[in-house]
Amino acid sequence: MSATQAALTQLLPLAGDTFDKNKVTPGLLGFVVFAALAIGVWALMKSMNRHMGRVDFQEAPEPAAPAAPGTDGTRAP
Repeated sequence: MSATQAALTQLLPLAGDTFDKNKVTPGLLGFVVFAALAIGVWALMKSMNRHMGRVDFQEAPEPAAPAAPGTDGTRAP
């Protein structure tokens, strides 16, 4: 039996009396993970807004070139 296993065997029954199974919270680690995810999403949205602001697109397409005189502008079969 390892030292860790022996310690858990001795301490686990003691922790059972003070642990309330109806009250489980994420604790500090849960808050840190949630905060890191929130900061990451905020940074990605800020970057996306910056990149979308740089996009240059044409509102309306340029008009097509006029057809040559004597044609109706369609291709022959």
